[in-house]
Amino acid sequence: MTTSPRSPAADTDGIAWVEAQDGYALALSGGKLVARNPQGKALSSLPKKLKDSELAEQLLALRDWLAEHQRECHDAVETWMIRSLPAPRTVIESVWDDPAWRGALENAVVVPIAPDGSQDGGAGGFLKGVAEEKGVGVVDLDGETRWLSTELVAFPHPILLPDLDGYRELATELSLSQGISQLLRETFAKAGGLDPASAGIRAFSEGKFEQLNHALGRCRTLGYRVRGGFAICPVWRDGSLLEARYWIGAEAPESETYTGELLWVDDRERLVKLGDVNEVAFSEGMRMAAAIYAGRAVEKEGEGA
Repeated sequence: MTTSPRSPAADTDGIAWVEAQDGYALALSGGKLVARNPQGKALSSLPKKLKDSELAEQLLALRDWLAEHQRECHDAVETWMIRSLPAPRTVIESVWDDPAWRGALENAVVVPIAPDGSQDGGAGGFLKGVAEEKGVGVVDLDGETRWLSTELVAFPHPILLPDLDGYRELATELSLSQGISQLLRETFAKAGGLDPASAGIRAFSEGKFEQLNHALGRCRTLGYRVRGGFAICPVWRDGSLLEARYWIGAEAPESETYTGELLWVDDRERLVKLGDVNEVAFSEGMRMAAAIYAGRAVEKEGEGA
């Protein structure tokens, strides 16, 4: 029969120890399983009887669950940003005390959403707290604490922030770190000389990978799915889907491959002209292509001569 471990007790070192067999104790510290002997001394390695115990299995399972929960919270908040989704204040209130959620939410830049759905980009700030009776607490660009009383807030993509450089400077000045990639996210604005009637970007074409496997591996590492020879990046804006597609090749996995054009298509698989690609979809597509292209095989000086 499975038995539940006793409640952990935090020691003076901040580690929550759980009583194990024969007077030993186990805990998680920095993602690793650690033990101490009956005299209270931390051990450099786990005795086999503790490593193979049911309690050790339970703690390791808890570690894996917490790591997955943290990833899910991060991905949820980043999705709110990428998709420009409104977040109800009540939702933020309900999850704020969860360290995983708070780690993803705290210090993200938020802006209020008015009842008509409009966003006031100049009235936002760094998310610092939430209270039912006050609203969403932020530190604005003047370094002042303010409360947003709107029922909905947005986590703007950095390309949409009217004073991105100002937020970056203030974050550095206040030593603020973000749980999501917002202020430090690489952004790409449409260049003035871009042809709005064109349907693609060739700036990242002709990137050589010695094997298609290498390009596929880079896409996996960066978190991009591949379908039909294209790395893809879907972006939703105002309920509409645009998908950036960057050609990486569709030959045998061991074959040499070269990258091609970066394109955007709508939800009906129709090519979208650059003039009709919204700011977020353009920036995210360029970010994807640039990151994949950076992993290409680059000949050293003198090679191939």
